[in-house]
Amino acid sequence: MTVVRVALPVPLRQHFDYLIASDQPCQIGCRVLVPFGNRQLVGIIWQLAPDDGFDASKLKTVLQLLDTTPVLPPLLCQLLSFAAEYYHYPLGEVLISALPALLREGRNLTDYQPKAYRLTTAGLQLNSTALKRSAKQSALWQALQSHQLTESVLLQQHSRATLKQLLDKQLAEELIVPPVPFTPPLKPATGLKLTSNQALAVTAVDQACGRFERLLLEGVTGSGKTEVYLQSIAGLLNQQQQVLVIVPEIGLTPQTLARFQARFDVPVLCWHSALSDSERLHCWLQASTGAAAIIIGTRSALFLPFYRLGLIIIDEEHDQSLKQQDGFRYHARDLAIKRAALQHCPILLGSATPSLESLHNALNKRFIHLPLPDRAAGQALPVFELVDLKQQVLQFGLASQTLAQIKKQLGLGLQVMLFLNRRGFAPALSCQECGWLTECHRCSAFTTYHKQSRQLVCHHCGASKAVPRQCGNCGSTQLKPLGQGTEQLEENLQQLFADVPITRLDRDSTRRKGALHQALDDIHQSGARLIVGTQMLAKGHHFPNVSLVVIVDVDGALYSSDFRAPEQLAQLLTQVAGRAGRGSSGGKVLLQTHYPEHVLLQDIINNGYASFARSALKEREQTRLPPFQHLALFRAEAHQSELCQQWLQQLADCSRQISGLQLLGPIPAPLERRAGKYRWQLQLYSPARPQLHTALDNLLQQLHSWPLSRKVKWQLDVDPTDLT
Repeated sequence: MTVVRVALPVPLRQHFDYLIASDQPCQIGCRVLVPFGNRQLVGIIWQLAPDDGFDASKLKTVLQLLDTTPVLPPLLCQLLSFAAEYYHYPLGEVLISALPALLREGRNLTDYQPKAYRLTTAGLQLNSTALKRSAKQSALWQALQSHQLTESVLLQQHSRATLKQLLDKQLAEELIVPPVPFTPPLKPATGLKLTSNQALAVTAVDQACGRFERLLLEGVTGSGKTEVYLQSIAGLLNQQQQVLVIVPEIGLTPQTLARFQARFDVPVLCWHSALSDSERLHCWLQASTGAAAIIIGTRSALFLPFYRLGLIIIDEEHDQSLKQQDGFRYHARDLAIKRAALQHCPILLGSATPSLESLHNALNKRFIHLPLPDRAAGQALPVFELVDLKQQVLQFGLASQTLAQIKKQLGLGLQVMLFLNRRGFAPALSCQECGWLTECHRCSAFTTYHKQSRQLVCHHCGASKAVPRQCGNCGSTQLKPLGQGTEQLEENLQQLFADVPITRLDRDSTRRKGALHQALDDIHQSGARLIVGTQMLAKGHHFPNVSLVVIVDVDGALYSSDFRAPEQLAQLLTQVAGRAGRGSSGGKVLLQTHYPEHVLLQDIINNGYASFARSALKEREQTRLPPFQHLALFRAEAHQSELCQQWLQQLADCSRQISGLQLLGPIPAPLERRAGKYRWQLQLYSPARPQLHTALDNLLQQLHSWPLSRKVKWQLDVDPTDLT
């Protein structure tokens, strides 16, 4: 017996030693089934024969070695080990999270690998009359006479039952099909004519291939960033190198997938959480064998075991969806850069509104900066116009000036997009007698009224209940919607423009399978149409017939306690505005606000996002906020607010003993109560990243022994993007 060190998916920052037979072909990265307390867990072998192992007589034995070859190759193990160390998260949970669900459950990988069948020696020597009583078995036996058949080809003509009968008689045998990388395209892909800036960007990516290089593609909306991606990929496919394209949202994946499949005659697969477990495992296998040429996926696609990865592309690199907000809180963009360094391949970050962190790196020459300042087809950028709502009579939340411009564009047969970042019918119901509002009993938030389902839903914890008949305070029946959501805006627009078709794009309207595809198809049909939606409208969509974009309510995001709020609002406004004027007609953007003189709005309208971002960086530098300092956030949750405060205060007292740290807190979270628990936070700032991580290591070693640590639920978020 020999000792192996195993990483297990448990919330403990340690590994566990087990015994395994010396003749077992175990390697680092293989899965094992082991006893753990009264359970059996699937773990990953992390070290063979450790020098500091426990007394072998006290160790339990591995129940089963599940793999003979590693499911996590060495390079991927390096990446995951770095991630666990950087984000201070248990290694076992990080490793297991990188595997498809079926492998996490301990399923046999060979059951899902591509298979082929051939005759055994007995089958080859069989007399042709031996199977005359079974015509089906005889037909399959004859089909296997000349050569082996893959499972997919064999099952087109023969049943699985017939195959099983030959296998049981040992006349045929199963074998695993060896990895076969994809075949390069037979004919070169025909791309669009590039502008000079696009051509420079493609050349820069081509020159970076074969070595680690970080490139930031900053292109205005409609500048042809996707065409740069496509033409940068073409040369790599001819060399049989794979490409990973990470997109922030599942909703963007199908249209991106269709465009890549139309351009390249190679296997293009997608990866996201909406796939079934078997579909995800199939994609995982195709990546590991090199059979998949291009994989387009969301953030977890970063952990696929590629056979020959030649380029990583992060589309909309600024998007908050790239940051995991629970459990293992990694940022896909940052880990993708680390993976590119390990793979010795370039990484291309693309956005019309790059994050301040990426822009800071580009301005300091750590990234190669590739600007695309003009739209690819030569259209002018949309014109911004502020609509001052003060002292105006509003009709369904829309100013008369706004309605006049909507009618004008619809009269020309064009489309109008109305952006409102609140789904549902209304943010709350209000009593007209006493002013009572419908609140969530579990959160410090109001419940959103959904008229179609007749439900009050909390968008923070998911709690729902039927709409009350009476006020919960005075008993009045005079309950009216307060504020406006996309559902109400759609209903109101139907009254104002009865003959104009309306498409609503939000999480509620696209919940049903195929609903998003149908909605996008409706929009792409020519003719006048109103499009209503939330942030789903802001990301990557190309609507050539949209000439006017109306941002119904800008004010809700102007004032926030989060220092990232101005950056996120500027990105959102720029991205939404970029949907206008992408066709032959010009584009205009109307911003309805009570604060038209606000500095942020004036800067974006008059100078654009690029100017805003550079001035915002100067503000961050003056206030010593990221990216000029490094931030870690401790969150604490408990049913009693005092426990959170006491635990974080103890943590703050320990942190003050570490030189070089600046603290903010303990303070209540902006959303103080969620899902029945009170929430507090402590922010730790440091000018040097190594210094911050050393401090976090010291703190984590201490806090596990505190009695209060067993009474609160706490999380550590390194480089947080959401401070709510």
